Amino acid sequence: MPLDFTKHFIVVLTECKLRSNTSCSWRVTVKLMNKVTLDQGWATYTVIQQIKIGYMVTFKLLTPDTLKVIIFDDDGIEVVNKCGKHDEAFAAKD
Repeated sequence: MPLDFTKHFIVVLTECKLRSNTSCSWRVTVKLMNKVTLDQGWATYTVIQQIKIGYMVTFKLLTPDTLKVIIFDDDGIEVVNKCGKHDEAFAAKD
């Protein structure tokens, strides 16, 4: 994500929650370099959510530490995935 995205945060985060369209939450770490990078937890999140090359992912800031993630497939149709089993180390506890 562009570095300008950080202007929407009260403080620059080192960790945030990603909330899917099915209300599942996932923790990821955030790194700032020349851009905002979702780091630990992101790769596993993409596998769990079955994000593929060609898909579009949008982010909406819900709270200072939570981003809503909406995924669209290569036909522009919103992807809805059940939470399913995943690495508990990165599952966000509400």
